[in-house]
Amino acid sequence: MKQFIKTGRFLYGIGIAALGVHQIIIKDFRPEILPPFPVWAHNYIIFPVLTGIALILAGLIISGLFETKLVNTKNICLYLGFYFLVMLIACHLPYILFISPDKVSRMEVWFGAGEALAYSGGAFVMAGSFAGSSYYSNGENSFTLLLEKLIPSGRVFFAALIILFGSTHFVFTSFVSTLVPKFMGAPVFWTYFTGTALISSAVAIILKIWIKPVALLLAIMLFLFFLGFHVPDAIANPSAGGGNEIVRAFVALLFCGIALGISFTYGFKKPGEPAQTD
Repeated sequence: MKQFIKTGRFLYGIGIAALGVHQIIIKDFRPEILPPFPVWAHNYIIFPVLTGIALILAGLIISGLFETKLVNTKNICLYLGFYFLVMLIACHLPYILFISPDKVSRMEVWFGAGEALAYSGGAFVMAGSFAGSSYYSNGENSFTLLLEKLIPSGRVFFAALIILFGSTHFVFTSFVSTLVPKFMGAPVFWTYFTGTALISSAVAIILKIWIKPVALLLAIMLFLFFLGFHVPDAIANPSAGGGNEIVRAFVALLFCGIALGISFTYGFKKPGEPAQTD
């Protein structure tokens, strides 16, 4: 069990680090991290570059590839989750609701915000995989203690994106069906089947219905997406968008890591028990 949790942290961490590397390469914010609003943040290279460096360091620490006693890894997860949540509330939502030229009813306008919410949820899921509280409950660093209360919400944040992804299989059926490998046949059937599986797994995670096996099966499905779709795209278009397809492959692993974290953290916990050991 402990090894699966570490694997989840590793996949999530390298995914976050990949986002940071890409921002340094393109010298701008990725759209799921910061939308076109506020404009001034995109006009100064220093902001996306510094954010990229911070994401790389946070990702490497969470992944376990880089260890230091100077920081508390659980706290890094909590602060990272808070960062993405702030970006969602302060930037993504105002842009979607008041600034974006696209209608709010269009599903694709929510993709960036949905991924930001999933990144935040993943960070809180990773924080929940560490044992105990970051601080004693004597009032010391009450902000960190407050962030710990968001840990149970991590799975819900992630599941919201999975529902969004699943819904695209019904809204954009004609396009999604073209992504089904020809050897599988019946592309429309597999499109609907996958969409149903994604939505069902997300609802089960939110409602805590067989959460361990469901989240594990979701992780396997996401890993198959990584192998079947993202790796071929990354190989075929390695330089497109400054390596965006390569980064999308790492993001697929990031989502896989979150699902693993949910399965082997929430799945083994009973009400009132502390988080899993690290």
